[in-house]
Amino acid sequence: MKRKKFKYLSSRVTWLIAACAACFLLYLAAWTAVAVREERHMALVLAGFFLFAAAAAVFWRWIRRPYLENSRALRLFCTGYTMNGLFSQRTALSPEMEDAVRKIQEIMNTDKLISATKKQAQYLALQNQINPHFLYNALEGIRGETLSAGLESVAKMTEALSTFFRYTISGSENLVTLEDELANIRNYYIIQRYRFGEKLNLSVEYDADHESEIMSYCLPKLTLQPIVENAIYHGIERIIGEGRLRIKIEVTTRRLIITVSDNGIGMTEERLREINSRLGDMTLDYINPEKESHGGIAVVNVNNRIKLLFGEEYGICMYSTQNVGTDVEITLPLIQKDGRGTYEK
Repeated sequence: MKRKKFKYLSSRVTWLIAACAACFLLYLAAWTAVAVREERHMALVLAGFFLFAAAAAVFWRWIRRPYLENSRALRLFCTGYTMNGLFSQRTALSPEMEDAVRKIQEIMNTDKLISATKKQAQYLALQNQINPHFLYNALEGIRGETLSAGLESVAKMTEALSTFFRYTISGSENLVTLEDELANIRNYYIIQRYRFGEKLNLSVEYDADHESEIMSYCLPKLTLQPIVENAIYHGIERIIGEGRLRIKIEVTTRRLIITVSDNGIGMTEERLREINSRLGDMTLDYINPEKESHGGIAVVNVNNRIKLLFGEEYGICMYSTQNVGTDVEITLPLIQKDGRGTYEK
């Protein structure tokens, strides 16, 4: 859709300044012609050109360049590419614009916005509509009855489901230990095994010599489960034969890297580029339910929550080969919980 240029104040100011500069140059040109013909006032003509050049340099340095920087930051923000540039501008367009940007930054830093991506829609629905204690008590009652009837497999599944929901629904902390997150994944795996049976297998790999240290690192709650679920339903479920899920945990001097791999159907290069493009953008469009799509939305939600909490240098990247499998690489800062219950890098 073509925009009307003169609808915007910036276009009007630009054309007005350009017109004034053109008029001044025409005046200088006429004055120069007279001075050359009469061979006098040349010093004044040179002073006029010097004044014009100085004014142009000041205009470019103090007005035009800061304006272009602000416009570029706003354009990138609107396309979802970055948010940091919006908050780091040295020169604001106006006091009102500075206040508006500050207000956006305050909203971005609130727990309310972070929690918008904390859980998938189904978890939020459960949290809003089901009394957690009623759910736990009902599941415990079912488990007790099945144990009495000798149905140990059903009792085991019910226990896993109860523990999974307790972890998913309860608590308000943004960060949990890797040990707790993996325990939730194992409960989720137990539940899925009752559906897929021997077709589904999970392995977790890490340096056993540093297990206690690795398990104490923290990450956003419900980081792994949506990605594991995505791997099962969009990858492994569609293949014939054994489905293998692998969670590999690596620690560098500054980062915690978790890779969730599957041997599912993978995806095309075009689809992979599309998802990685969305993962590279810092956008809030996913909060609008009308814009959600089934493919990849879980990964996008997790990625955006990581970036909101830790910064744009962290997040998710996907690698995939069609009919071979998919790797989802999660990069996080090294954060541990100290004895006082606070978090430190």
